[in-house]
Amino acid sequence: MKRVFIAGATGYLGRFLCAEFQQRGWYVIALVRKAAQAKPIAADQLIEAQATDAASIRGVMAGTDMVVSSLGITRQTDGLDYWDVDYQANLNLLREAERAGVSRFAYIHVLRAADMAQVPMVAAKSAFVAELQRSTLANTIIAPSGYFSDMSDFLAMAQSGRVWLFGDGGKRINPIHGADLAAATVAALEDGVAWLDVGGPDIFDQKELAELAFASLGKASRVTLLPDILRQIALRLLPLVTPRRISGPARFFLSALALDMVGDQYGTRHLRDQFKNSLAKTRSASIHKLRTERKKS
Repeated sequence: MKRVFIAGATGYLGRFLCAEFQQRGWYVIALVRKAAQAKPIAADQLIEAQATDAASIRGVMAGTDMVVSSLGITRQTDGLDYWDVDYQANLNLLREAERAGVSRFAYIHVLRAADMAQVPMVAAKSAFVAELQRSTLANTIIAPSGYFSDMSDFLAMAQSGRVWLFGDGGKRINPIHGADLAAATVAALEDGVAWLDVGGPDIFDQKELAELAFASLGKASRVTLLPDILRQIALRLLPLVTPRRISGPARFFLSALALDMVGDQYGTRHLRDQFKNSLAKTRSASIHKLRTERKKS
């Protein structure tokens, strides 16, 4: 049985990767920080270690055929930044994979990274990709356009009553569900693909995303277009006036808004269904909370 080692297994995409590999008959080894606190994962084996500590992962890949890393941070915590995790932790994994003689190393990157080189998160990821491509290991880079979960910002703005966009709102994106991205990733790896720019089946411009969010809520669309110079000013000011845990993700989001983020169309899951399911879960949780409070009173 082929063995795959998955880093970032407890993250949004990592869980889908574990499930997809296991469904395809792979023996799944999942790297977790604390096994006792990890929610159920579709893995045959959990390895508790810190990828930021090279010594702690020594020997963990013995007998492994493939390594897949979706390891990265969106908000700096525990005193760690993007260079500690997105770059150095992944580099530690790569060096261990080289020592173990792994046949292929795959990494989840970001679409159009070269156009966002000034964004710290993207810079750290790109620096690791450069190291990976210099490695003697066969490698695969997966560059997704954006996740369905990222689109929750549009739904949140619509719930507040108005969606704010920059420029003409015409930049396009085809976000992808985690399960579809996992399937595309495994297929690319099994086919030996070197690089895959990938997105979901539906392409939207930003105004269409806003309209979809409002339609999911059953509300009339209310979109305000702001001059793009305001986005550019915000990018310059954010590092000066907000902590890194806020400015880091915000700088990525604002930079991506100025680009067409369209990858090869893949998958069967649609954003409109994601919005409906998200709203249904929220309503269900609210009803459950209300019933619980009534019982207590």
